[in-house]
Amino acid sequence: MVRRTGGYHVIRTAAILARGLGSRMRQAESSVAISDSQSASADVGMKGMIPIDRPFLDYVLSQLADGGITHVVLVIGPEHTAIREYFTQTAPPTRVSISFAIQAEPIGTANAVVAAADHIGAEPFLVLNADNLYPAGAIRELTSRDAAAAVAFDRDALLSDGAIEPERIRQFAVLSINDDNTLAAIVEKPGDSLDPHSDAARWVSMNLWALTPPFVDACRRVSLSARGEYELPEAIGSALQQHTMHVVRRHDVVLDLSHRRDISRVTERLRGVTAQP
Repeated sequence: MVRRTGGYHVIRTAAILARGLGSRMRQAESSVAISDSQSASADVGMKGMIPIDRPFLDYVLSQLADGGITHVVLVIGPEHTAIREYFTQTAPPTRVSISFAIQAEPIGTANAVVAAADHIGAEPFLVLNADNLYPAGAIRELTSRDAAAAVAFDRDALLSDGAIEPERIRQFAVLSINDDNTLAAIVEKPGDSLDPHSDAARWVSMNLWALTPPFVDACRRVSLSARGEYELPEAIGSALQQHTMHVVRRHDVVLDLSHRRDISRVTERLRGVTAQP
């Protein structure tokens, strides 16, 4: 939803991509000590439903509400009845409204964006992961504008206090930014070709975007990637040939819940934090 406030359009809708298989989370890690309930969610790859004090997604919704979002579309699979039941019956949020978009098969983030857009309609909306906790300030920077935009997180801030392991930077998308703070290019999952401490790895995407219709259209047109998925970074890269995407630089810690070993770290960092979704 878009509301005009003080002469500016404000984005009020966010799509959370919660359809992924959670392959890394499902991998056993014998040295990791987690609770039975956490293990049960990890076993089926439902990262957003891993209980911290309450499901991780409740913390994500709370941050979205703090950042100005009033409606959230959860992109889920047809089998994800537990997510639907939790947010509609067990603990419906009070600060945001919830609806669901079905992605029939887990065939990539661009396809998940299309599923969300078919539900939302022709208006700008935020796109984010279900397994990352973003600062409300970063979210607010996107909701306060009506342009396509990406948040670029400072690698050094992401690595501070051991919040994210250096090697994990190679698993994220790295952003190349023009001098006018527009996006020049995206390198998705650069792997061993990237020195995570180099200048080229300074600005990292944690998959927090504001998408306008031209970028959604690119998601509809993008071809299958080499990994056999329809990938959002490739769609955005294609759209950049004709459209501008602004970049917001942030020096924040983002909590990442990709692996079982992340659960205890995230739990500790959220100790004493009250989610108010």
